[in-house]
Amino acid sequence: MKKIVITGGPGSGKTVITAALAAALPDRFALVPEAATQVYTLLQTRWDKLDLEGRHDVQRRIYRLQREQEERLTLEHPTKTLLLDRGTIDGAAYWPDGAEDYWRDLNTTHAEELARYDAVILLETCAVLGLYDGDESNSCRFEDPQAAIASSELLKRLWGGHPRMHVVGARHRLDDKIAEAGALIERLTSDGL
Repeated sequence: MKKIVITGGPGSGKTVITAALAAALPDRFALVPEAATQVYTLLQTRWDKLDLEGRHDVQRRIYRLQREQEERLTLEHPTKTLLLDRGTIDGAAYWPDGAEDYWRDLNTTHAEELARYDAVILLETCAVLGLYDGDESNSCRFEDPQAAIASSELLKRLWGGHPRMHVVGARHRLDDKIAEAGALIERLTSDGL
């Protein structure tokens, strides 16, 4: 069982791209949906509407759901590669007290979380091209274009210690980005990760 994380700041196309790639090759990939959107939708809120205690609680819930989904899908699809819409590292970018406190609170380490995944593809946000639609395509999104870019850069640093991290730049056409990410995943899986 291999795990490939698709990550990136808001408006990078993570959800669209992971869903498209998993749907195109259902015999090879099992999709792990984004835990954050599921938790925020269930609670009918979003990060910027929560107080400090609420932000901590939500990030813990997201981490637990992420782990549960990964474990369940690993058992359900033992021969498939898991294609993840975000990974556990992403929560550190939204932890109010910084990444080191996030690891400590969850009784884990940055190194342990990086080791959970076989490869990481960071998609650059379309905000760098002026194409960002804010919360129009995801009601849980709260970042403005500059915050989306800053989030992307923070995620790049947090995932940067992974030995198989790749970056796919922003594109004017989503189809071009899907094709590039798909080709990269094909190379990774063909090389046996």
